[in-house]
Amino acid sequence: MDAIVSAEWLKGEYQKSDVRLVDATLFLPAHERNAREEFEAAHIPGAVFLDLDEVADLNSGLPHMLPTPEKFASRAQAMGLGDGSRIIVYDNSPLKSAARAWWMFRIFGAHQVAVLDGGLDAWKAAGGPLESGRPVVRHRHFTVWSDTSSVRDLAAMRENLKTGAAQVADARPAARFAGVDPEPRPGSRPGHMPGAKNLPHTELYTSEGRLKDAEGLRAAFEKAGIDPAKPLIATCGSGVTAASIYLAAHVLGARDVALYDGSWAEWGTQPDTPVVTGA
Repeated sequence: MDAIVSAEWLKGEYQKSDVRLVDATLFLPAHERNAREEFEAAHIPGAVFLDLDEVADLNSGLPHMLPTPEKFASRAQAMGLGDGSRIIVYDNSPLKSAARAWWMFRIFGAHQVAVLDGGLDAWKAAGGPLESGRPVVRHRHFTVWSDTSSVRDLAAMRENLKTGAAQVADARPAARFAGVDPEPRPGSRPGHMPGAKNLPHTELYTSEGRLKDAEGLRAAFEKAGIDPAKPLIATCGSGVTAASIYLAAHVLGARDVALYDGSWAEWGTQPDTPVVTGA
């Protein structure tokens, strides 16, 4: 299965027995929106809601950190997602949070998973039907499994700072990367990691919210001074928008790509991590 599917394609597939739809919309407090309430008001028929705030390691002290494989499998089963399912994730969020869900499913063993290009807006524009309410699902078996080869932690980022083995691409807005705008999380210093390049996740999408074509993605990486053919680590505020960089690089055929799960929520709050400001 391709990493990206269109709304037109999904219209012909969404009612098939092996297709599972997952709404992975995530909002930050500043958005003043409730993702679960919006899901229950209108979603693609048959979809279930993945709460990225809850399907996480809630003991880490950091937002949106990967949960244990056992927790993820338990939540997947409760959502009616099982082994062999073709999983299509989508969102209705400026964070493009479906990319984060896509990355998580791949880590935890769902090999047939894709992102609906353009999310819920694209589905509506294509004339796709909607339903409301809470879905009734049948539990399915989801094998406990994980492959964390695409995950980087604080120790790995400290080591990469010494070796420069991988490029670091920061998906936060330019003003936050430069340290001009304050960080939304208390205790986070403004700025970025030494040597990091800024590639705001919004640069990877069209004005309609669809992932840019290969030419557009390559141009966005080039503008940021990043070569997706070389080792790359994506980072952001809490590991959500960084997944769009990961997804875009994957679409371009990159295979040596990872994501720093703690991202700036971790690096920016450590007492001894170096931080620089400016573009």
